[in-house]
Amino acid sequence: MLENCKSAQERWGGVSDIIDKWLKNRQQMLVLYCSLSEIVDHESPEDIGETLRAMCQVMVDYVSAGHFEVYDQLVQEGKEFNDKDALAEAKELFHEVDTTTEFVLDFNDKYQEIDDLESLPPDLSELGEKLAARFEAEDRAIEVLHIAHKDRVA
Repeated sequence: MLENCKSAQERWGGVSDIIDKWLKNRQQMLVLYCSLSEIVDHESPEDIGETLRAMCQVMVDYVSAGHFEVYDQLVQEGKEFNDKDALAEAKELFHEVDTTTEFVLDFNDKYQEIDDLESLPPDLSELGEKLAARFEAEDRAIEVLHIAHKDRVA
């Protein structure tokens, strides 16, 4: 997942400051996710809790920025270029993203308190699958709504 994140940032980083910042936030979240995955079975609950809280905070910030900043900018760009096909595809892609949002927020709520970490390993695995699907849909939305128009921007 981290390699795909770097690849997306290389393709789209710098094209837009908002997207660039958002992709850096994604990368930070993935680094924390990978760190958490490595320590979940070996460290104390206190050590896990610190990394878990940091990852959840970055993850919620990332999801929020997507929903309230980045997606709106992408849709606006599609509208400005009157790209009906891209807007139709993006609607489907954002529906896919929305299906992962509830899980992400539930994960965050569940692990606000680190009292019970017994179900963390399988939950973390499922979170990774949901995030991978989300990133794929988001990357495609960037491609059809933003990258497709880069040559037409003066």
